[in-house]
Amino acid sequence: MSSLPLLPESGTRLVGIARLASQGESVRQGHEVEYFTMPVRSLLNRCVSRRQMPFTWTINPYRGCEFACKYCYARYTHEFMEMRNAIEFEQKIYAKQHAADLLRQEIRKVKTGEQIAIGTATDPYQPIERKLEITRAILEEFARHSGLELGIVTKSAMVARDIDVLKQISQRNEIFVNFTVTTTDEELARILEPRAPRPDLRLESLRKLREAGIGAGVICAPVLPGITDSPKQLEAVVRSAAEAKANYVYANPLFLKPCSAAVFLPFLRENFPQLVPDYEERFKDRAFLPAAYRKRISELFARLREKYGIRKDSGWNKAVRSETKDLQMSLFG
Repeated sequence: MSSLPLLPESGTRLVGIARLASQGESVRQGHEVEYFTMPVRSLLNRCVSRRQMPFTWTINPYRGCEFACKYCYARYTHEFMEMRNAIEFEQKIYAKQHAADLLRQEIRKVKTGEQIAIGTATDPYQPIERKLEITRAILEEFARHSGLELGIVTKSAMVARDIDVLKQISQRNEIFVNFTVTTTDEELARILEPRAPRPDLRLESLRKLREAGIGAGVICAPVLPGITDSPKQLEAVVRSAAEAKANYVYANPLFLKPCSAAVFLPFLRENFPQLVPDYEERFKDRAFLPAAYRKRISELFARLREKYGIRKDSGWNKAVRSETKDLQMSLFG
């Protein structure tokens, strides 16, 4: 396979992650999506932020995500590779090479009590994982260790493939899987998350994990004003989570960075034009929804959890105590 120059202005001297991306080799093409290998120097990344985060380390086996969620907050990560078109985040996806080997070298840096989150920027179980098995190799490395605190965030049903290794990990470590479910309405999910697995498939995988004794729950995220935030819609998510035996469920309101708005607002104009003025007003000078909105969603979920006998706390419950803090940013930022 020959190297493909993806980045513009070949005369420009590329450095850092942009240079590594330019050295990628094509893995697969199809459905207007291209996958490339990416040589990296490190897999385990320390979480640095002024915001309080419920984890210390992050792992993202891929850069970019094929699921093409219209509200995705992580599109900005491709800008580090000098890729400024927000759509390229879902069209040009990079698979990190030698991930398990890197983790084996770096895991000694993790101290007792420091939590590791897998899939904080891109889904670790997007379609190419079936072929490359990078996430599985990472989990197999974790299975060789003890005393770790691990969390996975995914929209994919494919995580059930790895129940065997997840069970091995859970024997000597703490691990839990967070399934993101924005809505249980399949038609609505299809336009919001065009290439992500259906919500019912995610919930069925959650049930399989719980039956295998693996901790798992639901993040209802993002809650979209006027689209997914009616009490009836949110109750459907909580009820479905309870029926799947989820350990916990909680909600994160929409967080709209400028790079996200570049894709989401045109989508809104096409599909929900009546909501455009409201969104433009809500997000004209901020990325977060007002505190009053977050409080309303938090109180509604508190009532729904009580109704269906399900708790709020996730595996990150040492640090996560309030839904009025923007948990979408703390999980994925």
